Amino acid sequence: MDRIGFVGLGRMGRPMASNLQRKGFDLVVYDINRAPCDALAELGATVADSVAGVAREAPTIFTCLPSHVEVEAVLLGAEGLIAHAKPGTTVVEMSTIDPEVTDRCAQGLAAAGMHCVDAPIGRLASHADAGESLFMVGAEEAEFRAIRPMLEAMGTSIHHCGPVGTGIRTKLVNNYLAITLCQANAEALALTRRFGLDLERTLEVLHGTTATNGQLKINYATKVLTGDIAPGFQIDLAHKDLSLVTQAANASRVPMPVAAAARECLSLARARGWGGYDFSALLDALCESAGIEQVRFSAADGAD
Repeated sequence: MDRIGFVGLGRMGRPMASNLQRKGFDLVVYDINRAPCDALAELGATVADSVAGVAREAPTIFTCLPSHVEVEAVLLGAEGLIAHAKPGTTVVEMSTIDPEVTDRCAQGLAAAGMHCVDAPIGRLASHADAGESLFMVGAEEAEFRAIRPMLEAMGTSIHHCGPVGTGIRTKLVNNYLAITLCQANAEALALTRRFGLDLERTLEVLHGTTATNGQLKINYATKVLTGDIAPGFQIDLAHKDLSLVTQAANASRVPMPVAAAARECLSLARARGWGGYDFSALLDALCESAGIEQVRFSAADGAD
C-alpha cells in the first residue's frame, strides 16, 4: 500500500489522520506542533521533519490547515508540496479557505504535473473523532475514485460535488445557512425568554412548523440549551467562514445582506469575549447583551 501524507494535525486533522492510521493506512505526517505528531507516532505513523519531507515520501497528501496563509505556504511555498513532490502526486486540500485560493493552488499543482482535490470537512470535531465526518469533494472522477477509500476511513458521508473548486464552494453555501440559522435561532430563543414563554412548549410549536431547522432541533438541543458551550465549532471559526462567504459572494457579484448582518452579529459576540465558545453560544452572548437570563432546559425538560 502506498504511503499517505498528512500535513496539519490540529483539532480536525489529528483525529482524521488517526483514523486513517488505525484503519490500516501507512501515514507520514507533519505539523509545526510536536505533540500531535508524537500522538500519531504512537499509532505507528512516521513523522517527517518538514512539509518537504512529507512531499518526498507520499504520492497522496492530505492537508488540513487553519487558513489560506498556511495553505499557500504549504502548497506553493519554496519548501512546499509543489516544490518537492513528484509529478503525479495527488494533493487533497481539506481546509476552509477562499475559493480563489483553491483555484490558484489547483492551477499550480496542474502546472507541476500533479492532481488537486478539494475536500472540505462537514460536521464537528466530535464527528472527526468518531470517524463520522462529511466531505464535500471537488475532483475529477479518477482522483475521486482513488481517494474515496481514504475518505471512507475518516467519514460516513462523501459527496462528489463536481470538478476541483466545487467542494469548497459547496462548503461555503452549507456554512452560510448553518451559521445564519444559528444566529436566527439565538434571536428567536432570546425573544422567547423575554416574552416569558415556556421553552419546551415553544420548541414544540417551532418543530411542528416550517420554522424548524437542524441547528435548532439538534445542535441547540444538545449544546447551549443543556449548558454545554464547549467548542465543537467556535464562534471565531464561524466568523471566519462567514467572512469567506461574503468575500466570495462579493467577488461573484451576489448580494448577501443577511450574511453580512449575521457576520457582524458574530463580530459583536467576539468583541464581548465569546469567540472561543461553540457557535450555539451565540444565544448566551445575545442574552448577555440584552440583559436576559440564559435560556436552558429546566430539570423537568428534555431535548425531545
